[in-house]
Amino acid sequence: MNKTLPFSKTQIENIITNYPTPFHIYDEAAMLANAQKFKAAFAWNAGFKEFYAVKANPNPVLIKLLANCDFGCDCSSYPELVLAEKAGVTGENIMFTSNNTAAYEFQKARELGAIINLDDISHIEFLEQSAGLPDLISFRYNPGALKEGNAIIGHPEEAKYGLTEAQLFEGYKLLQQKGVRRFGIHTMVASNELNGDYFVETADIMFNLIIKLHKELGIRFEFVNLGGGIGIPYRPEQQPVDIAAVSAGIKQKYEDLIEKNGLAPLKLYFESGRYIAGPYGYLVTRVQHFKHTYRHYAGLDASMHNLMRPALYGAYHHLSVVGKEHEAHNTIYDVTGSLCENNDKFAIQRPLPKLEIGDIVVIHDSGAHGHSMGFNYNAKLRSAELLLRPNGDVVQIRRPETIDDYFATLDFTQLSKF
Repeated sequence: MNKTLPFSKTQIENIITNYPTPFHIYDEAAMLANAQKFKAAFAWNAGFKEFYAVKANPNPVLIKLLANCDFGCDCSSYPELVLAEKAGVTGENIMFTSNNTAAYEFQKARELGAIINLDDISHIEFLEQSAGLPDLISFRYNPGALKEGNAIIGHPEEAKYGLTEAQLFEGYKLLQQKGVRRFGIHTMVASNELNGDYFVETADIMFNLIIKLHKELGIRFEFVNLGGGIGIPYRPEQQPVDIAAVSAGIKQKYEDLIEKNGLAPLKLYFESGRYIAGPYGYLVTRVQHFKHTYRHYAGLDASMHNLMRPALYGAYHHLSVVGKEHEAHNTIYDVTGSLCENNDKFAIQRPLPKLEIGDIVVIHDSGAHGHSMGFNYNAKLRSAELLLRPNGDVVQIRRPETIDDYFATLDFTQLSKF
């Protein structure tokens, strides 16, 4: 897959004049076109809904733009619930899926009328005592050895998430006894998966489980949430998931299992974040130093506090040197930030065009799990977020942090006591 940029050298130089590097910039038109494509692929299911995973990029402008596409929000914390609320997303347009959840978070979810997706059978009593049981409840299923996980999310039987099959039967039965009458079911067992067959297989497992639960407990499920985990091609040689083929495979399973067993209509939900936003974000930075020791190092004005995936997962992110895209990639660099950590590297032994001080380097696919995973180690300040509008205008949708922001939670008046 050819990695291109949504702006020219002149355009990005003009943007940098107004917004100093580093910053994340998001391509609104491409993101929304992808969102509509995702919706269209599952239009055969009347109740289909995508709950955008807020954790991927929790900017309220992006949430609002996607809400305008009839997307909901997948939330996992109190602040994420508030972000959804501020963007105008409430009620059953919110799926609240968390683990090790605090009482005040369940209370906020109940206040907003969100769909609550429980991670453990013990949470039934906890939810009932802390916030009361809603009319509609879902459980997160952990299929254990039935499914393979991956490096990011771990193998299901080792993961902290979800209920076993036996616990599901016990949990739904207990909910019935407590008067709950509306039910959903959820699973999420992979992250950044590029094999489309994986999601068809997940649907097969969940549809068969729904049949078993219905036969034993008489439950008519309103929805099945197949989770997220749809990957994106971070590497140029990778291909995107064929979402139309995934939809066709799930549709066939739906007809063979759900419809033939009289369990339709069943709404299909997803909670994709990376697939929706990831490819349409770019971390724009400049070369500020070189170092030549045992390797050639190119030091950027961004660090892993701006994008930690390479340090955390050893993840690949493609790099474009603006204006040098077609030059020979004949110099090998470790591309680094300035943190006091040796894993603060965006690329290791990466062939690139010969770099110069001031070169603009764009790091691709930072639209999900980029800015959102930022932190302040070494007292580094988090960068701005910009939105590239369809007409070419640029809007700042998050200003860069200042030193006053960093100090805001400190009480310097206490220093006189020590």
